Amino acid sequence: MINRLDHLGRLYGLLDILDSKLGGKRRLSDCDGRMKWPVRGVYFFFERGELRSDSGTGLRVVRVGTHGVSAGSRSSLWRRLAQHRGNRDGLAGNHRGSVFRVLIGAALSARDRELETPTWGHGQSAPRAVRDAEEKLERAVSAYIGVMPFLWLKIDDDPSPTSLRAYVERNSIALLSNASCSSAPLDSASEQWLGRDCPNVKVVESGLWNQRNVGDRYDSEFLQVFGAKIASI
Repeated sequence: MINRLDHLGRLYGLLDILDSKLGGKRRLSDCDGRMKWPVRGVYFFFERGELRSDSGTGLRVVRVGTHGVSAGSRSSLWRRLAQHRGNRDGLAGNHRGSVFRVLIGAALSARDRELETPTWGHGQSAPRAVRDAEEKLERAVSAYIGVMPFLWLKIDDDPSPTSLRAYVERNSIALLSNASCSSAPLDSASEQWLGRDCPNVKVVESGLWNQRNVGDRYDSEFLQVFGAKIASI
């Protein structure tokens, strides 16, 4: 019988070890490309006020991601994090390069009608006039993401949908997601969590700023792989 609560505890225990090895969580608003980043990896975002309620104490993970899992991709970990952060100057950004930004912007505009932006999330690109009209919401998204603590794990394998990074990302999301379980939810989002206002039902049901893999079943063997990668740091 799968014991999801035990597996969640193990995942967070491993993240605590990772936290210690990295010297603590970072905030994107404090980061730049001159810092020493691995070329490839998986990242885990937490959120102030979002606490674990079943698997232990401390902040709960609200977003898991990686980058460049298509064969031949040249994307790097920092390049992906920078897309989420937005431009450091003025805290603007481009949500069309980050689903993370799309989801948070949609929730912010749903909660605050003054931020409502009809073009948000539409198209792969937009003319300057449209982007200018979206700037207020882009800034709000950057400010929100910028203070979220996060950890990262170096997994420097070749880009591929079957890569180890994709495996760890997919199974971490599935384990953390409350949309994928048939029993009572664990470590539920707080009543005040911004994600509850997100129009994307996958965010609301999962308690994560993710939309892929939130309804998948997880393979608990990934915890051994995850632990071994952390031990190798």
